[in-house]
Amino acid sequence: MKLFIIIFSVTCFCQLLAFSNGRSVPDSVGGSGPEQVRAVNLGGWIVTEGWIKPSLFDGIINKDFLDGTGLQFKSVTVGKYLCAETGGGTIIVANRTSASGWETFRLWRVNETTFNFRVFNGQFVGLNSAGNGKDIVAEAERPDATETFQILRNPNDLNRVRIKAPNGFFLQVKTEELVSADYEGNGGWGDDDPSVFTVTIGGRLQGEYQVTNGYGPLIAPQVMKEHWSTFIVEEDFKFIKENGLNAVRIPVGWWTASDPSPPKPYVPGSLQALDNAFSWAEKYGIKVIIDLHAAPGSQNGWEHSSSRDGSQEWGQTDDNIQQTVNVIDFLTARYAKSPSLFAVELINEPLSPGVSLDNLTKYYKAGYDAVRKHSATAYVVLSNRLGPAKPTELFGLANGLRRSVIDVHYYNLFSSIFDSFTVQQNIDYVYNNRSAQVNQLTTSNGPLIFVGEWVAEWRVSNASKEDYQRYAAAQLEVFGRASFGWAYWALKNVNNHWSLEWMIDNGYIKL
Repeated sequence: MKLFIIIFSVTCFCQLLAFSNGRSVPDSVGGSGPEQVRAVNLGGWIVTEGWIKPSLFDGIINKDFLDGTGLQFKSVTVGKYLCAETGGGTIIVANRTSASGWETFRLWRVNETTFNFRVFNGQFVGLNSAGNGKDIVAEAERPDATETFQILRNPNDLNRVRIKAPNGFFLQVKTEELVSADYEGNGGWGDDDPSVFTVTIGGRLQGEYQVTNGYGPLIAPQVMKEHWSTFIVEEDFKFIKENGLNAVRIPVGWWTASDPSPPKPYVPGSLQALDNAFSWAEKYGIKVIIDLHAAPGSQNGWEHSSSRDGSQEWGQTDDNIQQTVNVIDFLTARYAKSPSLFAVELINEPLSPGVSLDNLTKYYKAGYDAVRKHSATAYVVLSNRLGPAKPTELFGLANGLRRSVIDVHYYNLFSSIFDSFTVQQNIDYVYNNRSAQVNQLTTSNGPLIFVGEWVAEWRVSNASKEDYQRYAAAQLEVFGRASFGWAYWALKNVNNHWSLEWMIDNGYIKL
């Protein structure tokens, strides 16, 4: 084999490896390692994603008013929307005929009826304490008592609301330019009442922050304990082993490293669930990729990174980066001696331009060192940035890090170009465009490549079972060329084609 490598280029050798049966993952150029990863993501388990299991939120009172829900308030008397003028930093007016960013108020939930309102630029709505104590402004950088309001809903029409200010009075629209908290309220809900608004939801989040804060400190621990102990169980690892998979990618949140006393509103128990996963993985010979899916402050502003209100605040300070490194240090130290620990993914889907390449590189170097402090063999996975970023921008960094991997995610979904694709166009896109993307990243002297998320779902309506089978087979073939391997999203999901378990059980995918 050594003579063969000398005669032929390393590139040819890697291509041969990629297309051979029983392929192995190179430890570095010219070396070889364990079998290529064929994995499934255990999404929606240790890090909540409401779309995966919507019933998890069913018991929350006012479950449509959770943290991060964007509310748009239209005055019934003037027929226009409340607006944070200039996006925040000054007065609240009621002079907009349509609602967009400045007219959307993101909730911070205090309890089931009490909230803070965050505006477009990040400030919080409150009473103008420097003035007459009743004018409404959006100036506070952090919420306090003067930024805390109650929302009262009409029991006969939940989309009609009043907003009670901390001074005990209701907000009223006096004119399009004057909104004040000085209306006593008469108990009616008619169109002549200046304190009544119709409310529209302009976006919502259903992540770990929303479910734990929504239930509150008394009920959330019970709900989450039940979820963690039933959503993924030992039998699932047996299923994984018996159906041609050899690894799991497990999304975790930064708060797990603080178990059993995580910061509020998170609740204890997620670490035990992860411990269980390693026990079952060891029993069935399954590799584990720990994936830091939710970093402190949120690396992308989405629910799956446990953003409270859609804000993206990760990586903006050295302290925040060090806090995240400490999480990686904790997780690697805890599982370094497990034969199932295969890789540690330092962060999932950081979003550009909010996460700069400089700050991400700084974190990746420190996170890599944290893993290496406890394990010389675990692969370290570096997620490419989403958003405007070069797919090869991490190559220079990864080339200097032994046993490093670059993670890319491919979905024929989250772009308008796929909206009108036919079945064959989707399949052709996989064989042509996705194949070219994988080939671009696969170089003889570059890092290993991992397609860490993909799914056999698309925008095609009324597709047949055979159509799905062909689409899944195309992705398996193309992503099977990735030098590190692939991971399907996810094992379980109420949306059938997003559930690998359902796809296998119903004959849509055969491994």
